[in-house]
Amino acid sequence: MMNAEPGVSMATQTSAAEREAIVPPSPYHPARAVGVSFSMARPAFFTESDTPSAFLERCLHTITEREPAVRAWVVLDVIGAREAARLATLRYRAGRPLSRIDGMPIGVKDLIATKTMATEMGCQAFTGYRPDRDAPVVRALREAGAIILGKTVTAELGMNEPGPTVNPFNYSHTPGGSSSGSAAAVGAGMVPAALGTQVGGSIIRPSSFCATFGFKPTLGALNRESTLGLSQEVYGVHAGCLEDMWKVAAEIASRTGGDPGYPGLYGEVEPPAPLKPQRVVVLETPAWRRLDTASSMAFERVVKQLAAHDIEVIRWGDDQRVEAFEACMADAKEITDQINSYELWRSVRHLFERQSDKFSERLRVRFEKAKNISHDEYRDLLKRRAAARAQHAQLAAVADVVLTLSSRGPAPRWSGDTPGQPLNPTPTGDSSFNVPASLLGAPAISIPIMAVDGLPLGVQIIGQQHEDAKLCAIAGWLKETISPVAVQS
Repeated sequence: MMNAEPGVSMATQTSAAEREAIVPPSPYHPARAVGVSFSMARPAFFTESDTPSAFLERCLHTITEREPAVRAWVVLDVIGAREAARLATLRYRAGRPLSRIDGMPIGVKDLIATKTMATEMGCQAFTGYRPDRDAPVVRALREAGAIILGKTVTAELGMNEPGPTVNPFNYSHTPGGSSSGSAAAVGAGMVPAALGTQVGGSIIRPSSFCATFGFKPTLGALNRESTLGLSQEVYGVHAGCLEDMWKVAAEIASRTGGDPGYPGLYGEVEPPAPLKPQRVVVLETPAWRRLDTASSMAFERVVKQLAAHDIEVIRWGDDQRVEAFEACMADAKEITDQINSYELWRSVRHLFERQSDKFSERLRVRFEKAKNISHDEYRDLLKRRAAARAQHAQLAAVADVVLTLSSRGPAPRWSGDTPGQPLNPTPTGDSSFNVPASLLGAPAISIPIMAVDGLPLGVQIIGQQHEDAKLCAIAGWLKETISPVAVQS
């Protein structure tokens, strides 16, 4: 199943029954789940009781077992990975590792440019496209000694058309999107970390569905050098543990900085010490009215634990600034969807007008709507976005962090569109709980501490812009202190 040559597709067509027979998935429980941790293994590399090469082989073994069912990868570079692991092993033997992630196997979402592998972006119009250089984040990973193991599946151009990946905890459910392959690869234990991107909900929602620590940094914190021209796009990390999540982002930032005109990610490379928040604001948004009972119950059990630790929980009606913020977030999904559609259409229309048959029907429908958004309307959308960001900034005086769900319940079932029926507008799940952080340009982290009906459900915390390290510290406290919650509907 694994191909040692870069550029050969890993995706295979297998039925649901065939996938179940390969490796049946286990129901998820947050108290029993343990993600692959590079940070935990790394001390043994210095004594040679373990090595980066041995760590990589364990990852490859898991891929061999689970990839035929999960289908998280577009391509694997096994030969290149083994050589990189060999060199990392020699560096640890000499006591001179390049960084805290030297020897870490990492997946890269197939929206992000890699010079050694094609970057096809889940879109037929980019079949065989080979960038002539790595994206800055990938170059930084290589400089840090990380092992670029392969490219992970993305939804088409990071939007709504899903790829072949399934949820590692139930193969009939979606892994989320658009960073589906990255989340599923980490959730399935194939790698300790993988890069994702987000413009709406593409890191946080799949993180929730696949039980990863998902980190969407402050807008511009990691240099993206994007080809799609999306103003809300952020590069981030999926990881099996909080330490790996932060170290990957921080090691990248220390080498690339942020986007042009942005100060980049603040914080040391070592993860910050856990920090107990004093006050949290619970964000509901209109999506709360569509939340299922079991997911609501799980979240309220987490909130109850916060209150039991003498943390002040502030909700709608408790403070006028919170009410004003909720009012701004009421239109967050509409604003984000229209901004993203407008910008993406203008980035790829030159390709679409020549090769419209190379784009999915779902994206063609989106482009038809995008054509009708005028520049004046786009300006108004930007004004509304700026107003929401200003309103969010006022919450800094109210609470340490905003708390909400990472998704509107656990991963929904997805087996494809029904022929002759209208297209499902949200095949990778509802982004309503994800777009606030994207619209605000604020950092967000999804923490895997809940389960509903044997599927993961994340708790999301959103911080103020450039307070990524503080947000990570609070996430550490929550993971360390809050007891996992599992609910059956």
